Amino acid sequence: MQFRKLTAIAFMIALALVLLVGCSSADEGTSDESISEAAESEAASAAEAVFPVTVTDDAGREVTIESEPRRIVSLAPANTEIVAALGLIDRLVGVTTYDDYPPEVADIEKIGDFITPNLEAIAAAQPDLVLATTGVQADVVQQLEALGAVVIAIDPQTLESVSNAIMIVGQATGAVDEASETVEGMHVAIEAVVAAVSTEEPVPCFLEIAQDPLFTVGDGTLLGDLITVAGGQNVVTQSGYVGYSLEQLITDDPDVYMATLGSMSDPADLAARPGFDGLSAVTESRVYVLDDNLVSRPGPRIVEGLRQIAEALHPDVF
Repeated sequence: MQFRKLTAIAFMIALALVLLVGCSSADEGTSDESISEAAESEAASAAEAVFPVTVTDDAGREVTIESEPRRIVSLAPANTEIVAALGLIDRLVGVTTYDDYPPEVADIEKIGDFITPNLEAIAAAQPDLVLATTGVQADVVQQLEALGAVVIAIDPQTLESVSNAIMIVGQATGAVDEASETVEGMHVAIEAVVAAVSTEEPVPCFLEIAQDPLFTVGDGTLLGDLITVAGGQNVVTQSGYVGYSLEQLITDDPDVYMATLGSMSDPADLAARPGFDGLSAVTESRVYVLDDNLVSRPGPRIVEGLRQIAEALHPDVF
């Protein structure tokens, strides 16, 4: 019994790692109109930001940044991608070993991995600002704050909150114009997808994020929101990250089966798995492999992940 409990704990930690870093809560699916309105509001307030500035992060914490940060440490690949999109990659003095985009991050000092960043290495980098996440890094955030670091936790769970997170980082770093431009570009891409699928019937679908055991996504997750915005109808009715049985999957029989390709899932062998050959998605050749980095990292490239999902669900309109 103890072994099974430890195995389950280890699996959930690994699952969190895959979801947050790619190859990485209860908002409803978000319309393009609400995304735009929220971003315009954030942009208006951010454009007036001066230092010191106070932001509210995704952990609900109010964080004050006294002066414009010149040395930034990122503890998550998505945060690194946000910083790079704002044109601030030259300010990054520390990233995790999982950070791989843009390619320039290969030359930046590594401060440990995503689950257990090295506090001594972070302190040695002398950051003015640390960009962390929530969940598995909650204790790290507390420890860094106890050491006197200024830490912002970024962990968006919807397309709208990804835009908001980018605006928050823009405020915190003084790159408000760059953040606004980044968000505007994202909205153009999102609206193009929404327009393309607006006259299509939602497609019943399933998205695999781990195969052994089988795990998927429901409401209240970023991937769940992407499915809705992309014109899908998730057959999963539970919320959060859900362990799924083969029996339930066969009963649901989704029209489209999507799977992220990563350390916890390889859809290449889908048809050969016991019981899977009877799924409509398999017999109709509607199984699609998604780029884990694009669909799981809550950063600017999430719009590419959205389009990838939409193309899988509605290939005829793209």
